Formats: sequence, structure tokens, C-alpha cells
Amino acid sequence: MDLPSIQANGAEYIPAFLTSLAIGLLIGLERERNPSAKAGLRTFALVALAGTLAAMLSQVTQSPWVLALGLFTVGLVIVGAYFAPRSPDEDPGTTTSAALLVCYLLGAMVWFGAQTPALMLAIVVAILLYFKPELRGWSQNLSRRDLISIFQFAVLTFIILPILPDHNYGPYNTLNPHQTWLMVVLISGLSLAGYVALRIVGQRYGAPILGLLGGLVSSTATSMVYARHGKNQDMLQLAVVVILIANLVVFVRLAAEGLAVSPKSLPFLLPVLASGLVFGLLGTALLWHKLAKSAELLPIPEITNPTEIRTALGFGLLYALVLFFSAWLSELGGSKGLYTVAVISGLTDVDAITLSSLRLFELGKLQASQAVIAITLGFLSNLGFKFGLIAMIGGAPLAKRCAIGFAAMGLGMGVGLIWLQ
Repeated sequence: MDLPSIQANGAEYIPAFLTSLAIGLLIGLERERNPSAKAGLRTFALVALAGTLAAMLSQVTQSPWVLALGLFTVGLVIVGAYFAPRSPDEDPGTTTSAALLVCYLLGAMVWFGAQTPALMLAIVVAILLYFKPELRGWSQNLSRRDLISIFQFAVLTFIILPILPDHNYGPYNTLNPHQTWLMVVLISGLSLAGYVALRIVGQRYGAPILGLLGGLVSSTATSMVYARHGKNQDMLQLAVVVILIANLVVFVRLAAEGLAVSPKSLPFLLPVLASGLVFGLLGTALLWHKLAKSAELLPIPEITNPTEIRTALGFGLLYALVLFFSAWLSELGGSKGLYTVAVISGLTDVDAITLSSLRLFELGKLQASQAVIAITLGFLSNLGFKFGLIAMIGGAPLAKRCAIGFAAMGLGMGVGLIWLQ
């Protein structure tokens, strides 16, 4: 592209500059509202336009140094503003400086045809700037243990996962170190999201949120914790609601696993999960309707850090074993062998049989209906195991109330399977 072509087709490039202007105004609008910010609407709009102009001139002259010189100039302006005289308690404005640099680069992105990513990033930048108090509050609510959890997840994801070989090994070519660890990362990520959210939210939002987040981390652990509190007559109904919601979240969790591991299984898997979720919600609603409003704060369940290396290795080993035995027994005994593994492994962990069944379906070793039935059996086995523990720990009154919701979930999955057939 040269200057004459730009002159001849100048109208075609107006949308790019308008988009760049919109990006600058969006970010600048948030900074304009901040009394400590040294840049506002006009400054950010001009910097975004400067990025687009610099990118255009860089392309016309075929010299990347023009774009780099513009970035350097913006940097000098920011440095000058940073070292300008100010009172000791005045904010030096490092966040605004960083936002200006990002704004310049977003303007350059617009010229090179990346309007949509640039707009998306501009919205993210504006949100990060606006929600500073909330982000600071969330970070302060995280303990040292919570930060370690986040760092451990980063190790699992960005250090261990990339170095593992992505090849199939062993009998039936089912054991893949990379795929196995990817499942560990998936489960750890889902659990970590609930774990951190549970720590941030705390006791403020009562039974529904505690059940939701507790189920995202570990429905079994949440069920056991509130089964103990269910012995107290005043806490009985609250404990029932938390336990049922925690187990309803498992349906959503399994759907997320299906989406991540085997999207083509969703047309077969979702009807069963959705049916179980709807029936379970109806059963829970019956009990929730009887729940008296209480100002008493519910205790937060103490749940094991889901990203500890020992926990991750344990799940990885369990997943590999379930995957191997599922392939082996389905080869020897057909679907009966697979279903036996599903029932046994589901007693302790429904994620392992779910992920292994989806993996075998992706490898072409299972039909969709077989994978869905195995997942259903694993879920029902896990539900039965938790119900037994609830009855032993929480007593008959709690078990009777939980039985209504659990039976509704099982009935719903059965209806989904019949509809699938």
C-alpha cells in the first residue's frame, strides 16, 4: 500500500479511525471519572488515533520503525508525566500510564484489521480499570493458601502439561500422558474456580451460593460437611438445600467436561443431564419452599486444595486406570464390562468415568449411547454412595429429605435415557 492508494480510497479507512476513536473514548471515559488520573477522554482518544496513524504510516513507508517511534514517544510523554512535581500522597498514575500504552497498541491493531479483538480488549481494559475497588477487595480476601493454589494450577497447566508427550501408549492405545494431564488440568481448573469463589464469597449469600460453589469444588466434600451440620434441627433444612444444590451442580460440571473433551457427544449427553437437572430442581424446590428464612450464617466447608500436586497426581492415576479398565473390560465383556467399571469407579469419583468414557468415544472405541449410559451409571453410583454417607453422618431425618431430591435426579436421568433411545 502506498500514499496514492490511500488518497484514492480514503473513505474506506474512515471506519478504522472511528473504531480507534471509540476505543480511546471508552477507556478515557473511565479515566475521566477518576480524580487521580492524569489522562481522560481527550488524551486516550488522541493516543488511540496516534496508534492507528502510526500503523498506517508504518505500512505506507514499509518501515516498522514509525510504529516503534510512536510507541517510544508515547512512553516519553508518560515518563514525563510520572516525574512531574506532585504532592507526596498523590497517586503517581502507573495504572493510567499502562492503559495509555495499551490504548496506543489497540489503535495500531485496528489499522491492521484486528478491529474485533481490539474492541474486546478495550472493553476488558475498561472493566479492569473501573472495578479496581472490587478487584482489590477480592485479592485481599485471598489467603496465602489461596495464592499457592493459583500458583500450583499455573504449574500444572503451563509447566507440566506442555512437556508431556502427546502420543498413545500401552494396550488399546488409550494411555496418552498429555491427554491424561489435560484432564487433570480441566478438573483442577473447574475445582479451583469454585474454591477461590467460595473463599471470596464466604458466608454472605447463604445456602444457594454455598451449595453452588461447594458443588463446583467437590459435591462429596460439601455433602459430608453439611450432613454433620444437619444433625442440628435448626440447621436441618438449610443443610438439605446446600447438599441438593451441590449435587445439582454436578450436572453442569459434567456438561462442561463434555464440551471441553468431546463436543460431538453433547447431542447425546445433554438431554440426559438436562433432564436430571430439571427433575432435581423440582425436587429441591419442594424442599426449599418449606425452608424458613434464617439470619444464621452457614459455615463454609473446609475443602482440600484441588490443585495440590498430590491431589492432581491422584486424579491423573485414577483417570488412567479407569480409562484402561474401561477399554479392556469393554473389549472382553462388551458394554457390561464398561458399565461395571462405571458403577465401581463412580462410587468415589464421577469425573474419572465421565472423562474416560468421553475419551473412548472420541477414539471410536465406544458408541455415544454406551458412553452416556456409563456416565449415567457413574453418576447414580456416586449419588448412592453419598446418600449412604449422608444417612450415616446426618441421620434419618436428613437422609429422608435428601432422598426426595436424589430420587428426582435419578428419575430425571432415567427419563432422559428413555428419550435418547
